[in-house]
Amino acid sequence: MLTGSEIRRKFLEFFVQKGHKEVHSSSLVPANDPTLLFTNAGMNQFKDVFLGLEKRDYSRATTSQKCVRAGGKHNDLENVGFTNRHHTFFEMLGNFSFGDYFKKDAIAYAWELITSPEWFGIEKDKLYATIFKGENGVDRDSEAYELWLGQGVPKDRVYEMGMKDNFWQMGDTGPCGPCSEIHYDMGAIASDEGHTDCEFGCDCGRYVEIWNLVFMQFDRDASGKLTPLPKPSIDTGMGLERVTSVLQGVISNYETDLFTLLIKRAAELTGAAKAAELRSTGQPRAVGSTKVDHKGAASLRVIADHSRAAAFLISDGVLPSNEGRGYVLRKIVRRAITHGRLLGQTKPFLYQMVFAVRDLMNDAYPELNETAERVSKAVLAEETRFAHTMEVGLEKLETLLNNSAETLAGEDAFKLYDTFGMPLDFMQDAARDQGIAFDRAGFDRAMDEQKARARASWKGAAKQTANPAYQSLPKSEFEGYRQTRTENCEVLAIIHKGQGVKELKPGEEGEVILDHTPFYAEAGGQVGDRGWFYSDDHNTVVADVKGCYYPIQGVRAHQVVVKSTLKVGDKVDAVVDTDVRLATMRNHTGTHLLHAGLREVLGKHVKQAGSLVAPGHLRFDFSHFTAVADEELQDIEDIINKEVLRNRNVETIADVPIDVAVNEYHAMALFGEKYGDKVRVIRIGDFSTELCGGTHTRATGEIGLIKILKEGSVSSGVRRVEATTGEGSLRHFRRDHELENVVSAFVSPTLSQKTRKDGASTSEDESKSPPSAKSAEGWANQFSLSDALKAELEKKDAEIKRLARELDSARMKSASSSTANVAEKIKDVKGVKVLAHRVDNLERAQLRTLVDQLRDKIGSGVVVLGSASNGNVALIVGVTKDLTSRVQAGKVIGPVAQKVGGKGGGRPDLAEAGGKDASALDAALDGAYGVVEGLLG
Repeated sequence: MLTGSEIRRKFLEFFVQKGHKEVHSSSLVPANDPTLLFTNAGMNQFKDVFLGLEKRDYSRATTSQKCVRAGGKHNDLENVGFTNRHHTFFEMLGNFSFGDYFKKDAIAYAWELITSPEWFGIEKDKLYATIFKGENGVDRDSEAYELWLGQGVPKDRVYEMGMKDNFWQMGDTGPCGPCSEIHYDMGAIASDEGHTDCEFGCDCGRYVEIWNLVFMQFDRDASGKLTPLPKPSIDTGMGLERVTSVLQGVISNYETDLFTLLIKRAAELTGAAKAAELRSTGQPRAVGSTKVDHKGAASLRVIADHSRAAAFLISDGVLPSNEGRGYVLRKIVRRAITHGRLLGQTKPFLYQMVFAVRDLMNDAYPELNETAERVSKAVLAEETRFAHTMEVGLEKLETLLNNSAETLAGEDAFKLYDTFGMPLDFMQDAARDQGIAFDRAGFDRAMDEQKARARASWKGAAKQTANPAYQSLPKSEFEGYRQTRTENCEVLAIIHKGQGVKELKPGEEGEVILDHTPFYAEAGGQVGDRGWFYSDDHNTVVADVKGCYYPIQGVRAHQVVVKSTLKVGDKVDAVVDTDVRLATMRNHTGTHLLHAGLREVLGKHVKQAGSLVAPGHLRFDFSHFTAVADEELQDIEDIINKEVLRNRNVETIADVPIDVAVNEYHAMALFGEKYGDKVRVIRIGDFSTELCGGTHTRATGEIGLIKILKEGSVSSGVRRVEATTGEGSLRHFRRDHELENVVSAFVSPTLSQKTRKDGASTSEDESKSPPSAKSAEGWANQFSLSDALKAELEKKDAEIKRLARELDSARMKSASSSTANVAEKIKDVKGVKVLAHRVDNLERAQLRTLVDQLRDKIGSGVVVLGSASNGNVALIVGVTKDLTSRVQAGKVIGPVAQKVGGKGGGRPDLAEAGGKDASALDAALDGAYGVVEGLLG
């Protein structure tokens, strides 16, 4: 029996023998594709090739692509672990043709691989094929039908399906075409509904799709019209987990060796293995008097699946957060933790699953060996954070249940599920234990709304096929590594408002394509060059160049504003603005030094998560879990500026095979970049080695100086540093010196006193001299200036805090005195003393103190306090312990808060709320007596 790893390898080897290029899996974070949340299919990394935006040096490819489907329209997270074939992370095996072979070879290859005894050897009488039957004006795929019959597939095993099942499209517009699927009959035992004699087409789980062959033969335009593609292509996808279950003779993907070791490890870490002996599938089996029930087995499958997703997503640079990709990852991690809790494990455990994933999958994904420690730390940090969140969630669930008369609202329950990771079945059980109904319909409705929001937030704009005006053009020869001026450049094409034109007139804007150019096109975080086109007299400016970018791979489009008529066929001198280019080069080389410095000071877990290299400054995003301390930033700045002062040579090594660059040069690949078979390496001594296509200084000394400007958070686990170099650093230091003079005037009395106290003296001339002119003693005085400023600010801060305390004390005294004679406001409501009282300008903490005082004062009863401040309302209700069985604070505060435009909740003895209508506060407090009366019945 083949292992899962052997099946993966065998698939790839089959297509390599058929002339395909084996391409390594791309990142789970799609490169430069805002339309996708995660990589979810094998074709994602070739999307630009299919669209004509990118050209590769091969026309056939095969991959095993790591994929995640857990957000946007693929958000079926709740099914994972409870079905045989739902996963968050999975591997998609695929073969691709970019205008090379088409249907005949694609079908022949597929049938040979899965049925030949030399390869997978699946029994032919268990296989079915489907074709597109023709629908919505698109013809039946008769060609595919005949090709399947040609492979010997019986007519009664070739089924015809409609647009929904057997027609694929990349988006609302773009490449599309019919597809043909291969299905496997798992047998009656696989039926989820107990069917024994159902036929193909039944969706009970017996018939499983194992391979989808997509025939890209049309281009759909905005009107819906289909135009045949000049070079039809092939995109296929076979789920590794599904085909492994077929070849290993098991019903569930979780019973394959891709999962069994992970399930076993999950059982060990959660303690489930101590309670029962598990089959390798994770299915329940009694051992003595104990067993793992069906829910327990499902929980182990959830942990096994989610640990794979978490390990690979974090390895690829995604970190838990409250938005976008990080939000989906957070839900996956927290769902796994919650299922560990359902098995009785309340301590962190998931971070150890990372190493089990590494050990199982590092043969196909060796990058896990390098990232496992970093990934484990990220998971542990999330487990620690979630433990606190769960405590808060449990308190909120208790409050909701106490304030729910008959039903726990589905919308409220979903908020706990979505925000705090509270499991649905846990909330249902808790409600049932208290005799309260659970609004499942409301919960499902809120879930559907959240899915709709997720789909909307990641819909984006579908990528269009490349503009034909660009597709037909040869690659622009780039000469900008060697020079910033190139003469005799021919204008190959001009694009104006999206259309090819013959000329641009003075004042018009457009895009110009040259046969060769020194202009760097925006890529790798570096902005495009700016400059000018000169006429063939080498002296007259024909156009200003405002930027340069790639409309398709290899073709550089110069964004121009024309000064005199420019025509296709003209010859121009392309001249880069050297001041802008040099400033950008300094910042780019500075970025490489900064990256290396961050890793040296903070640790090797630091990886780039985005960057911008512009002439004025540089911005660098990186993975790190905490804020970078001032002392650490100082160390980083010192280290990288020492490299600048050493004036190290910046070595460029071109056309290096990617495996040599990574494995021998140990070059770092950068986030969001796609690399070909040959790459360019930038090496700065033994300090920094990166893959990079950008422009750089010849030596580090040309940078001048690197000044870190600020550091902050981008999202959870991602930090950002901004810095500048060269003349930008000089401008920054000048501004600092101006600020120093202002600060010196502000703290000069303090500094003078300190100086006299220390027995030192400073002349007026010396005090005005710049830091660069100061002696060592003068530098000490500069640091004294900093100390004096801190002391002055601390003094002011202490004074503000003292005044705030005095103000709070005065307010409390005033509020307490106003309650001295509240006896006349205390009313007897059906034998219960109730006090409603207004005390303005109090903070919530002061209201809590006051409500405690009044509860003690009345002995037994209900206290309702309201406070208005700056137009906002704060409410608090306190109920003495002896009355909480009859009157609950949360049920009192709700109707009162509603009258001031707010809502709130809390414990049976204490509840708080806020509101926005201060003018209704008196009426709301007057109505509190009636609310209590209604609760007493």
